[in-house]
Amino acid sequence: MKLRLLTLVCAMTGAAAFAAETDPESVTYGEYGEVEASLTGTVGDAANGALIVGDKSKGNCVACHAVSALADIPFQGEVGPTLDGAGDRWSEAELRGLVANAKMTFEGTVMPAFYKDDGYIRPGDAYTGKAPTEPLTSILTAQEIEDVVAFLATLKEQ
Repeated sequence: MKLRLLTLVCAMTGAAAFAAETDPESVTYGEYGEVEASLTGTVGDAANGALIVGDKSKGNCVACHAVSALADIPFQGEVGPTLDGAGDRWSEAELRGLVANAKMTFEGTVMPAFYKDDGYIRPGDAYTGKAPTEPLTSILTAQEIEDVVAFLATLKEQ
């Protein structure tokens, strides 16, 4: 009986630990902007990450970056560096930091912070030109950040 109870408690505790999601304001950035800990405690889905990278209403990374693995998406950008080989150039922690808030690594970057919900200078309310009346949310969820990181980690040099 005690063994079953102990097993149940351990299972419930483990599930709670994996269900915890790090809020944007609680993300811990390293000295160079890296984020060591997963934002969700779960592994990202690279296939979903690829969809987010190319989705114009979500990540839209291809607006600024070229990605050969997503060659079917037209009009890829040249503002940022190509993402080909990103999995070789940066560690998972560095990729997570760059996607969550690249300004923690590259102070002057124009890349948006995809996992931030406060501290903006002057956010607008959609296309109205007015300040928002509701609390801001991050562009991507914690799981979407993990999915994008998983996809970027697959992009190796040829």
